[in-house]
Amino acid sequence: MASATSSTVDTTAGGGGIHLPDTARDLVKILVTGPFGVGKTTLIGSVSEIRPLHTEEQLTEASAPVDDLAGVRDKSTTTVAIDFGRISLPGGIVLYLFGTPGQERFRSLWDDIAHGALGALVLVDARRIDASFDVLGLVEESGLPYAVAFNTFPDAPRHHTPEQLRAALDLEPTTPMVTCDAREADSSIDSLLALVQHLIDRPAEHR
Repeated sequence: MASATSSTVDTTAGGGGIHLPDTARDLVKILVTGPFGVGKTTLIGSVSEIRPLHTEEQLTEASAPVDDLAGVRDKSTTTVAIDFGRISLPGGIVLYLFGTPGQERFRSLWDDIAHGALGALVLVDARRIDASFDVLGLVEESGLPYAVAFNTFPDAPRHHTPEQLRAALDLEPTTPMVTCDAREADSSIDSLLALVQHLIDRPAEHR
């Protein structure tokens, strides 16, 4: 796999055809994961060159006792299976993006969704960092290499240093950590490229 920048990627999300480009060489499954309401569906929708698949349902009063809405009170829908999108990168790399549900009650789906993935992009909300601990634990238990992307919500705190954020998540020094706006294609692509570069740079025996 070769490195790339967002300026070399077609960012016309949802506007491409359904067929793989003729230049496709490496087909890579990537998880887009994180806690409930962190922006996984939004990120996949912002970058996908095909019409993304969403399995969203309306939140109901019945889910209130099990879905923690702290910090995401305006959210009215939730992913109940997967989100799916696709993006082609230079060098013939095609990323298949699988978004995971963020609630604990869907944890039983994790192994099935993660099967065959080469890595994970973990979205984090700086307003509620502790909500990411369970997902990070799942990723680490699976052995998947990953990158962390802080989704920039308008009211997110801005005073934390990168060192403080890395320490709060107990990240290894080699784990990529970036910020992104999941609504913006270029920003989201840069986060995915940070993960792809991390996969490329890993020692061969760990790939």
